[in-house]
Amino acid sequence: MEVKDVIFSVVMVFSAFVLVYELVYGGSPKEDPVIVMSSVLLIAMIAILFLSVGERLRRLEKEIEEKERSLRVSMQSVEVSVRKNVNAATRKMEEVQEGLSKKGYR
Repeated sequence: MEVKDVIFSVVMVFSAFVLVYELVYGGSPKEDPVIVMSSVLLIAMIAILFLSVGERLRRLEKEIEEKERSLRVSMQSVEVSVRKNVNAATRKMEEVQEGLSKKGYR
């Protein structure tokens, strides 16, 4: 977890605490600007936290795409290598088969 996410979480918890404290122990909730500011701050922190999570998901998606691309390139190089080896083995087998055919073993 990043530092900014920890800060956002602490601010949200503090705002929620102030809201609950003021509602339970405070005076009239309609007239208290502390409750209004805490509500606004809590909503803002939730929004920023969601934005942060969205940004992290985009970063993870980009990393996954890069690893997928790298894996695809590696698979292609392995495919080329295997194809070369199979072609070489096939040619050898054909040469052996032709040699046996010429000798009359067929």
